Amino acid sequence: MKIIIAGAGAVGTHLAGLLSKENQDITLMDENEEKLSKLSDDFDLLTLNLTPTSIENLKEAGAAHADLFIAVTPDESKNITCCMLANSLGTKKTVARIDNAEYTDPQYKELFNKLGINSLIYPEMLAASDIVESIKHSWVRQWWDIHNGALIMLGIKLRETAEILDIPLKTLCGPDTNYHIVAIKRDEQTIIPNGDSVLMLNDIVYFMTTKKYIPYIRKIVGKEEYADVKNVMIMGGGRTAMHSAQKAPGYMEVKIIESDSKRCNELNELLGNDDIMVINGDARDTSLLINEGIQHTQAFVALTGQSESNILACLTAKRLGVRKTVALVDNLDYVTMAEKLDIGTIINKKTIAASHIYQMMLNADVTNVKCLTIANADVAEFVVKPMAKVTRKPVKDLGLPAGVTIGGLVRNGTGMLVSGMTQIQEGDSVVVFCRSMLIKKLDKFFA
Repeated sequence: MKIIIAGAGAVGTHLAGLLSKENQDITLMDENEEKLSKLSDDFDLLTLNLTPTSIENLKEAGAAHADLFIAVTPDESKNITCCMLANSLGTKKTVARIDNAEYTDPQYKELFNKLGINSLIYPEMLAASDIVESIKHSWVRQWWDIHNGALIMLGIKLRETAEILDIPLKTLCGPDTNYHIVAIKRDEQTIIPNGDSVLMLNDIVYFMTTKKYIPYIRKIVGKEEYADVKNVMIMGGGRTAMHSAQKAPGYMEVKIIESDSKRCNELNELLGNDDIMVINGDARDTSLLINEGIQHTQAFVALTGQSESNILACLTAKRLGVRKTVALVDNLDYVTMAEKLDIGTIINKKTIAASHIYQMMLNADVTNVKCLTIANADVAEFVVKPMAKVTRKPVKDLGLPAGVTIGGLVRNGTGMLVSGMTQIQEGDSVVVFCRSMLIKKLDKFFA
């Protein structure tokens, strides 16, 4: 697959690195030669010091024969323009990174398609959705509604109160068990479990289940005493913070602490909500946090542009008694460290953007892809086509690649867990959990 990426910033370089590992034909173009010089030695890709809005430069990059053109420069207008040009030159699919929430309105999807832009990604908006889901469910690290909530994936850190520690899964989970353990993150290792696997203290365990059984899972993992979040303190007033505040449920009171007084005024105008208070100050100042009532706050979310500051702020909030903390960690090198420090939920905009872009690379009918930041794994929802290989045998006899497990399926709108004897049918939406970047190998099973 020939893929051109315009923009060697954080998202562009992360994507280029991921995709180059899949032996894709990757061209990364940017006007800044210094950014590109650091990449060509580390990854198997072609770097071009070219302007992506130049027609001649796009021709030189091979846009006429590209399967996918991804524009992720910091300039929204430039991204839209070069996607339109690439499409006109012959590129099959285009993706543009944007920062205007208006463009994400479904009513404009057809308009952008006519312009030659197949998909829009707004990483800050996507991150805000993940943040709000995280604070709505304070007892989990990750919560993902699949197929409009027919299935639920939960990422939960096991503490001493969990009832399911040190028991082999073959003893713990039978054919009638109302959940499926699809993966375990232990230290730096991601485990796709089998019957002999055991759950250990401080594991992050990924469960697949249905809404009906969530109270039961909450009980067996020892998280019943976690209070629902009704007040939230956000450090940083950027776009991610603004969208998080806007998406927060009406029953939550939100405080945003922002050090720039001009930005505070902008937020007050943009938000205009009595349940959202904007405070001008430095959230790294412990005395300010105490004065603003952090000891009575149920969730603290650190969303500045500095990963280190966000991690340290969450540690401070935990020391002051906040149970649920969320940190925006844009530096991937810090994600493992942040997890070891036990700061709570980690949000990374690069992996969120990668999830949505990676979906467009797949030939099978994949309706949803999610990269799990801390688990080095992906979750994908496949729609089973007529005569697909997965319909021919029970799951246990399909010969799925190592590192792949089926977590559940949705049939006629109803979520179902999957066992080895399950027979998948045409039209099912099947949820697959796999090690990072293995999704492409599943095309032959579902197409």
